[in-house]
Amino acid sequence: MPNAQLDDTDLAILRALAADSALSNKALAARLGLPESTCAYRVRALRESGVIAGDNVRLDLPALGYPIQAVIKVRLGSHGAEHVNALYDDLVRIPGVLEAIHVAGADDFHLHVAVPSPEALRDLVLQHITIHRVVRQTETQLIFETRRGVGVLG
Repeated sequence: MPNAQLDDTDLAILRALAADSALSNKALAARLGLPESTCAYRVRALRESGVIAGDNVRLDLPALGYPIQAVIKVRLGSHGAEHVNALYDDLVRIPGVLEAIHVAGADDFHLHVAVPSPEALRDLVLQHITIHRVVRQTETQLIFETRRGVGVLG
């Protein structure tokens, strides 16, 4: 186990919250057979230690008008720290970017994006990514479907 300080109760709390982050403390405590005060204390401790890093809401992107998702691979022509960091900062601010991932290998970044149309995808690449001098090449891959994995606690 990566973090030996976590016991079985902590892991049960994390599994339950990973499956449903909207669980109230009362519902979580009932599900795990814990007193509510113990459950609240444990969740607070997991947050304070940084094991629980935040709360996320999963959005229905097509329902919001963003039916097209893609992964855009970005390759750089220069790998100086200043260029990489400046580009990274710009990439995460592009409207439609769900996640920007700095990777090793042939590519330097992978962007997971959601857009309303093929034209919007083209414009995102041309108006926000390839305008940077450090960008040498992009490759766009359409996403047909996504499924959540079981995660690290699964």
